[in-house]
Amino acid sequence: SLLYPYGLDQGDHKNPKLDDGTSKALSISVPFTFYGKQHQNLYVNNNGVISFGTRVHQYTPEPFPLADGRPFVAPYWGDVNNVLGGDIFYRETTDPKLLARITEDINQYFPEIAFTATWAFVATWDHVAYYGSTSDKGNTFQAVLTTNTETSFIILNYWDIQWTTGTASDGDAETGLGGTPAHAGFNSGDETNFYNIPGSETAAIINITKTTNVNVPGRWVFQVDKFKVTGVPTEVPKMADSKNCWL
Repeated sequence: SLLYPYGLDQGDHKNPKLDDGTSKALSISVPFTFYGKQHQNLYVNNNGVISFGTRVHQYTPEPFPLADGRPFVAPYWGDVNNVLGGDIFYRETTDPKLLARITEDINQYFPEIAFTATWAFVATWDHVAYYGSTSDKGNTFQAVLTTNTETSFIILNYWDIQWTTGTASDGDAETGLGGTPAHAGFNSGDETNFYNIPGSETAAIINITKTTNVNVPGRWVFQVDKFKVTGVPTEVPKMADSKNCWL
């Protein structure tokens, strides 16, 4: 599976069923370096964001860079409502089997970097609904933070993306499309350094399960201690027609 193991049987915690909710402040056991700054606490926000030092309740995404200094990772920033459906799981882990799998993957994608994962944080949005939904559509995606205490990577996995927009962001209640679609990327918090995954805040973001920078459809991987972008497609994905097919 594209997704790393998750769920209560993996020792995950679960976010409350709360529109625009977040986890509690989570202290992590090792510093995680993001854009040159070390962080030791984070939040898993229901609306598809992992943030450092501050909660993110905002439900309509904005393009990066943000002007307000919030450092965060946006696997899929949109208006999730887990009251209507789905769960958000997370855990900090040093499980040897999982770390070995992560290490193998990163060594494959970045063979020039000597890396052995010693820690990981796994957050998974499992079939989460959108605000105002009158359908049973759900999105399943995952973010994995990992480090060897010096080099840090983030893996974004997109397993099933069925909607882009909640109704408060001018989306359609039945389709979950239209309005201001979800955003994927990274914001350093310094108003200068950022990265927007191609297709963000366009209808094409629903096809993120088919895009990649590591030759694995649905997976994007970045070195983030000193943020580096590699293997990124040069063109933004385009929509062929209303059926969300590729050109």
